[in-house]
Amino acid sequence: MLRYLLKLASASLLMAVAATAVAQSDTYYAAHHNYKVVTVADDMVHPWSMAWLPNGDMLVTEKPGRLRIIRDGKLLPEAIPGTPEVYYQGQGGLFEVLPHPDFNENRWIYLSFSKPVGDGSTTAIVRGRLENDRLTNVVEIFAAQASGNSHYGGKMIFDDDGYLFLTAGDRQVPSTGDLTAHPAQDLSNHHGVIVRLNDDGSVPDDNPFVGQDGALPEIWSYGHRSPQGLAIHPETGDLWMTEHGPQGGDELNLIVPGANYGWPVVGYGVNYVSSTPIHGRQTLTGMERPVNFWVPSIATSGLMVYTGDKFPMWYGNIIAGSLVGEQLARLQMSDDYREVIVEETLAYNMGRLRDVRQGPDGYIYIAISDRAGAPSKVVRLEPVD
Repeated sequence: MLRYLLKLASASLLMAVAATAVAQSDTYYAAHHNYKVVTVADDMVHPWSMAWLPNGDMLVTEKPGRLRIIRDGKLLPEAIPGTPEVYYQGQGGLFEVLPHPDFNENRWIYLSFSKPVGDGSTTAIVRGRLENDRLTNVVEIFAAQASGNSHYGGKMIFDDDGYLFLTAGDRQVPSTGDLTAHPAQDLSNHHGVIVRLNDDGSVPDDNPFVGQDGALPEIWSYGHRSPQGLAIHPETGDLWMTEHGPQGGDELNLIVPGANYGWPVVGYGVNYVSSTPIHGRQTLTGMERPVNFWVPSIATSGLMVYTGDKFPMWYGNIIAGSLVGEQLARLQMSDDYREVIVEETLAYNMGRLRDVRQGPDGYIYIAISDRAGAPSKVVRLEPVD
């Protein structure tokens, strides 16, 4: 508890210092590295995810259902044809774009999105071939057995063994009554889970619930609320995830196969508006504790592990974006990369930071997706001496 309070006090001081510095200059001041924010592309509509192809093209999804290309520093005027129909309402739309690790050989890219289903929608993945700026041979390889119109998840990543991970939220099912009966605690559906797939959407034989009666075999971990960030640490191969708590209680989690992360039985947040308790307790044996949590909530979004050469003192740090806080959280890790030892807030009032990525050039890129018709854009952080 003492360590947490010290970290909270330190973070508050850094926030105050950074806010003052930014107000006085175009330079942002941070521990080890100062930086500036450079616009890469603007006049976009809710950019949600960014990825790079081997030839240097940058792919960006726009939530209404468009896949865009930034080529040689310029946003091409036309969207890539061939994307799937999306359920574009509320939190729904086109989510992640992810090239296959062997893209040069097979030309596959993966898109996650909210798929219209009956009078609702679910989280789904399609795979298609990207050639000559067109998407062809598009095939659905996964659709979650879950329903609702929010908390879709939709983040994807490949690990070094070529397995595909996808987050799926709890679809905002109310956390009332018997909390242990909540769908996020039920392995027979895809509410509040991370799934692990082969690159064609089939189920790996060594998934933790394969062969277990009443459990869906795609599930890798469960008991999540609204997972928003997904990253693999290059030094350890560990899978990290950030998720939204309700009013408070955002979490950074180290994902263990087969583990239960507790939503809504345990947690650090409270009900919206009323601020009344949700959970009976904050921890419980058999349920994983977060490595880091935020109270109040910062509304976590994109997640990355920095390994570039432009900000060398941040190597191995976890960097998390946020929506409500409109900030970047830099998390310096312990020597074994399993514990957060320093937290610093890097930026303020930049807009809703939907995605954060390291580019092939070593800069940090951010997709800013604003509300109420405000311009949305992609920017990058560049070091300032």
